Amino acid sequence: MRRRVQSFVLGLALIVAVGVMASLGARVLAEPMTGEPQHLAMETLTISTHDGARRFHVQVANTEETREKGLMFRRAMPADEGMIFDFFAPQPVSFWMRNTWIGLDIIFIDGEGRVINVAANARPMDETPLSSLGPARAVLELNAGEARRLGIQPGDLVSDDQIFKSRRMN
Repeated sequence: MRRRVQSFVLGLALIVAVGVMASLGARVLAEPMTGEPQHLAMETLTISTHDGARRFHVQVANTEETREKGLMFRRAMPADEGMIFDFFAPQPVSFWMRNTWIGLDIIFIDGEGRVINVAANARPMDETPLSSLGPARAVLELNAGEARRLGIQPGDLVSDDQIFKSRRMN
């Protein structure tokens, strides 16, 4: 009998704990996420894939503040736009989707301008870290599904006017 009572009390405590956590989680998600999207200088970026060149108009996030905010609070983005994050030197990097309302493909790029890996279809508002599979000089964010649709994959070459200008393709 005593064992049953202990099991019942532990079970009840677990149910209460899960209920409290769920209500706190619901409250956190229900809190309004406030802020304005940032608007940074734009440049044209090209990715050379096996199917040809893919061009995008991207905002350049090249300070700690602009990289930290990224595409937060944006409700939509044209298919041919994105944001590139310049870290100036290759290093391990991870991204998450805090306060990001749109799904994204996160493309990690090494110091030579080659795609390392693609974290496809990152879920809006998800705080799960998405990491580079090697040292990344830059990270490109595009609308979710664009990498697959355009055939962007590891090994593809990225060129632009600022970060990978020495690799610029004609």
